[in-house]
Amino acid sequence: MCNFKNNYHLPVMLIVLIFMGLYSCTNDTLKIAPQPTLSDYAVGEKWIWKYKGVTNEGEVRSEGEDTREVVIADGVLGMTMGNDTIPVTDIVKPEESETPKYDWPLEVGKKWKYEKNWTSQDGTTGKQSQDVEVLSFKEETVAAGTFMAYTIQYKGVITNSRGYNAKTDEVWLYAPAVKNFIKLTQTQDDFLYEEELKQYSN
Repeated sequence: MCNFKNNYHLPVMLIVLIFMGLYSCTNDTLKIAPQPTLSDYAVGEKWIWKYKGVTNEGEVRSEGEDTREVVIADGVLGMTMGNDTIPVTDIVKPEESETPKYDWPLEVGKKWKYEKNWTSQDGTTGKQSQDVEVLSFKEETVAAGTFMAYTIQYKGVITNSRGYNAKTDEVWLYAPAVKNFIKLTQTQDDFLYEEELKQYSN
């Protein structure tokens, strides 16, 4: 009789463990990520991405590294971006737009519209208009390591005042742990651009 009870409980325990696993996966999928705040950043925090842009014919149009680092500049916490240093308060400031780049908080299944108007140094004006959807939240591996990340897809068009018109399809992998994207894949007509986090330190 005792053996019968043990054998009976074994399948029940397996079922419980399976449901616990499914519940854990569901929690990961439904996790919500708020926008980072000023207190989330620390001096010395550093990101290094490698990037490359190639045409369908194999012509390399851009290749290199992009580095950002949190520093103190004029007594203010800032982030270096190329030759500029942007106050972190500006970076974490909520975007007052009905068509933002990121619609915080992030969660799987969320959809919104992203639109941006811009003017280049030569006076050319343009517009980017894309439909956005958060597709998943799962482990993603890049050169810098493995992180839980949101897969965010941007699909739409980009136009400018010189008559340029192209379809764009972008996939951003955003990792809350590093408060930044860890990979970007962008297709624009015959051009493929990829950027991947190769190093992160804090």
